[in-house]
Amino acid sequence: METYLVGGAVRDKLLGLPVEERDWVVVGATPEEMLARGFRPVGKDFPVFLHPETGEEYALARTERKSGHGYTGFEFHASPEVTLEEDLRRRDLTINAMAEAADGTLIDPFGGREDLEQGLLRHVSPAFAEDPLRILRVARFAARFAKFGFRIAHGTFALMKRMVENGEVDYLVPERVWKETEKALAGDYPQVYFRVLHRCGALARLFPELERLFGVPQPPHVHPEIDSGLHSLLVLEQAARLSADPRLRFAALTHDLGKGETPAEALPRHPGHDKRGAELVDRLCDRLKTPNDYRQLARLVAAHHMACHRAFELRPSTLLDLLLRIDAFRRPERLDSFLLACHADIRGRSGHEQDPYPQADYVRAAFAAARTVDARSLAAEGLKGAAIGERLRERRIAAIRAVKEKWKEAGNSESRSQNSEARS
Repeated sequence: METYLVGGAVRDKLLGLPVEERDWVVVGATPEEMLARGFRPVGKDFPVFLHPETGEEYALARTERKSGHGYTGFEFHASPEVTLEEDLRRRDLTINAMAEAADGTLIDPFGGREDLEQGLLRHVSPAFAEDPLRILRVARFAARFAKFGFRIAHGTFALMKRMVENGEVDYLVPERVWKETEKALAGDYPQVYFRVLHRCGALARLFPELERLFGVPQPPHVHPEIDSGLHSLLVLEQAARLSADPRLRFAALTHDLGKGETPAEALPRHPGHDKRGAELVDRLCDRLKTPNDYRQLARLVAAHHMACHRAFELRPSTLLDLLLRIDAFRRPERLDSFLLACHADIRGRSGHEQDPYPQADYVRAAFAAARTVDARSLAAEGLKGAAIGERLRERRIAAIRAVKEKWKEAGNSESRSQNSEARS
């Protein structure tokens, strides 16, 4: 019975990254022997056990054989006769197919260390094509290691494209697609994940609402990058720089979905794309079974980012309605996320990566003023029932109006360049 540290722990250790979790492979053991040593079984499809003290996963060395479609269509074989190299051969990328022995010796039968040094994401064997989930994993690793300059090997990328063309990717279930996507959204370069999926064709199958944006033009005087799909990836890139919140990043990515359904005769302008976009966000989230907190913020940003860009032009009553739709008075943190996503939209244009967004400061000031008026103070004045609501609205509008006048006097609302976005 021999135990080896495997996979991501070995890879990250060689890269000098912190090792967050460790997985082990056990060679030469049976399930009965593992139980006798106090390990707790957790694997459903193949023997995986939890260490009685550390809680880390220990899997018996195994091989696998394709028996159906999708990432679940496999038959596994685990026995004491399966070697470490046979177990490593079934893994996706060479950088994930290394092991470390108890004495620190590196076992690297497929050249993973050299690929790490060259910044190469390369598949281990042709069996890579049997599991469509690996397309998403490669895209995620490309995003995670983008800061190191990693690239996908030509042969691996060609294999990914063939897997899409053969329809294998269509067997992925929404939960697994979302799990990989959520991990990518939490990384430093989430736009790389979607760029890889677009290039290999998987985006059209898994995220058709996003894919439809590529090739759709926008007014060049507002969007020097012109292409709506490229703009969405640039906005996601800027959102990742502004916030680590994956929910905000998802909202930034999906804010312009409505541009994919703009009638041809209206192009390159996109009137009404905000309303269409909110409906498409719902469609996308329904299909991927996205958590509600992701959906809610994304829908708000899609539906109302145009109004936010025009904040200086809005009547105080209209700005109050915007704050109410965002539910800012009960959830002020949502307003912050909304405004950051709108700022990312302004910065997600070629040559505008450092643009300020004074609208956000103005909206925050208006909200702070309106928030000083509350129903309890009105009740203390003797108001009751509907009268409280009516007076609450009146005074909040008055508070916002006062802020608007101060901003006008200070000249803070003179910037109109971003507002041209609202007319596109």
